[in-house]
Amino acid sequence: MSERLDEDDAADTAPAGRTESGRGDGREVDADASGGRLRREAAIAMVLLGLVILAVAVFSTPWQVLTGGPPDPAADFSSAEIARSQAFDAATTLPSYLALALTLVFAGLLVATPFGATVLGRLKGPWWLRVILGIIVITAIVEVFRWPLGMWFETIMRDYGLSIQDWAGWSVDRLKGMGVEVFLLCLMLLALVALARKVRRWWIPAAVGAFALTLVASFVYPVVFEPMFNEFTSMEQGSLRTNLLDLAERDGVPVEDVLVADASRRTTALNAYVSGFGATRRIVVYDNLLKAPPAEVELVVAHELGHAKYNDVLYGTLIGGLGAALGAILLFLVFGAIRRRTGVTSIADPRAVGAVMGLMTIGSLIMGPIQNVISRHIEGRADVHALDLTKDPATFIAMQKRLAVTNISDLSPDAVEYVLYVSHPSGPERIAMARSWAKLNGVPLP
Repeated sequence: MSERLDEDDAADTAPAGRTESGRGDGREVDADASGGRLRREAAIAMVLLGLVILAVAVFSTPWQVLTGGPPDPAADFSSAEIARSQAFDAATTLPSYLALALTLVFAGLLVATPFGATVLGRLKGPWWLRVILGIIVITAIVEVFRWPLGMWFETIMRDYGLSIQDWAGWSVDRLKGMGVEVFLLCLMLLALVALARKVRRWWIPAAVGAFALTLVASFVYPVVFEPMFNEFTSMEQGSLRTNLLDLAERDGVPVEDVLVADASRRTTALNAYVSGFGATRRIVVYDNLLKAPPAEVELVVAHELGHAKYNDVLYGTLIGGLGAALGAILLFLVFGAIRRRTGVTSIADPRAVGAVMGLMTIGSLIMGPIQNVISRHIEGRADVHALDLTKDPATFIAMQKRLAVTNISDLSPDAVEYVLYVSHPSGPERIAMARSWAKLNGVPLP
């Protein structure tokens, strides 16, 4: 199959003063006009879809969630606990920011220079094979530099007792994560290049496909990808399981099962989460968490039931899918501005894979702080839901203290970290909210 370039792309490859057909400037003017019309159509679609995303985000995010007074870590945590949190934060800050800087540098190289096209130009074979190999090569180059930073971070985690993995287990998990990422990228970029080779307005089916892939991936992830990293078993019969299922029934949230993940083979951290939606929705608790008092486990699950009751995963997937569709349209508009710098003439060229990956990385970094703002409000609503369901702020505060101390959470993140990385309210913020809830509901202040 021969590569098909858009008319305005092909015109850029012709000698100065001529078009690719050699018929003079008239064809070039027509091609420019056609390309301009396509870009205007895409820009209009981008604006309309952006407004839809804004509306969904605004109306589905609980902006008025209950909050407390100014958080005060010293009110609930000892000086030793605060000092340990600060020391851990200081130890992990440098590798975290170096990893961020490395990500930005490589994305910049791929987007602003012909680095990607030069490296991938050495690949041979049919276009689809070069796309797959290009994704693998770019991922491998980046990982060569990221791997030592990951080992540095892992060493710190071990020093503080958060990780108990050996290097073989850590490496296998990291490689599996890379494999999942490469697999999903191959699905997306193979479809993208195939569409660009066939359709001038490729951004339309690409946007639809990006939306559909996001929904399908979120639906199947719990049953296809999560078992690659953990083993899941039904919580054993007993009073805790019975209480949790009764709690879900009282909350009006259909739950077929509560699963336990074997997280203790790699970490001492405590966690629980809800993933999937519809038939694949599941509430999962780390086996480490089961060592906590049953009342605290019930409060953690009550928080996760809040996510299920308000369909947070479904709404998050919907917004993510719409964002992916918007990204496909933006890619169509932005790629025309960078293609000369990247050394390719069309997104239909398999060598363009590097530039596309760079743009996707930059887009995800830009969207991260926005997603964190929305996530913090959603997590706050789930906290309030847990308190409404259990009416036990004292246990809620005890549970938050246990989570913060065991996971060595940052008790007072600085402004930059809060914007870039923090997707949940801090422990002191959640404790302050619980005291506000107690005051509003006439419950003795913990």
